[in-house]
Amino acid sequence: MKKLSKYITEFLEHLEIEKKRSQRTIENYDFYLRRFLGWLGESKSPSAITSDAVRNYRLWLNRLVDVHGDELKKNTQNYHLIALRSFLKYLAKRDINTLAPEKIELMKMPDREVSFLEGSDLNSILEMPLKLMKSETKNGQLIAFRDKAMLELFFSTGLRVSELVNLKKENINLKKDEFSITGKGKKTRVVFLSEQARYWIRKYFDLRKDLNPNLFISHDKRTGNKQKKDEMDAITTRSVQRIVQKYAHAAGITKAVTPHTLRHSYATDLLQNGADIRSVQSILGHSSITTTQIYTHVTDKELRNVHKKFHGKKRSED
Repeated sequence: MKKLSKYITEFLEHLEIEKKRSQRTIENYDFYLRRFLGWLGESKSPSAITSDAVRNYRLWLNRLVDVHGDELKKNTQNYHLIALRSFLKYLAKRDINTLAPEKIELMKMPDREVSFLEGSDLNSILEMPLKLMKSETKNGQLIAFRDKAMLELFFSTGLRVSELVNLKKENINLKKDEFSITGKGKKTRVVFLSEQARYWIRKYFDLRKDLNPNLFISHDKRTGNKQKKDEMDAITTRSVQRIVQKYAHAAGITKAVTPHTLRHSYATDLLQNGADIRSVQSILGHSSITTTQIYTHVTDKELRNVHKKFHGKKRSED
């Protein structure tokens, strides 16, 4: 029987070719599985992966410390186990004798807290680019309109920041209220444009005279001195994070606000207005409903409102 190292290489190739996983995902799985292989032993076969071996590996992970003396976070330990479980599923499909993947249970994690904006805070951050517009000069308007269009697009679509920065002009037809986006795992989904988002993207386009294909670009003066207008870089993920933080701070919002906060706000808004969790899963592009269930705090709140409104009505009338 082949050694585990050979099977791991074939599994990673399977992720690349059949599963169409991103290079980043493959690199992560490679790291986690090579760490397991280094612990178990390079010369071992798949049959060496037993329940006892996995239990001892989990103890080793839990006690592992880095060069700074820090232990592995619980969710990082789970990532190691997820990679191992996926590898075992691959082996099982090939009828290779090894541990059944369902024997690996993930560590129980505390419920994830979701940060989102509502009401006045949300309106304040969406309006802040126009309020902070420094001048009526073309460049001042251009940056303000770009940032306004960006924020409205975030709240209209629930895009991930990585999805937004990769958008091209050709991806969006402003005569329509929807467009397709390719997200994580190279999965395509449809997202929808609000009237506000379409309006401000159009205003931003009207001011731009460049031929750059990117939807949002850097208009920083230092960049402009180095490059021709048509060669300006697409705006970066880090730049978008700074922009969102700037407007949140200007709006007087004390908690941390990130582009993902706007994604959370979008999902929360949908659920509060009656959308079902399965529809929100599709709109956000989540592979699993489990991921979308981080928003159950919203539906729980609505259930409390229903209970308060309808429960015990007859008793109060007696």
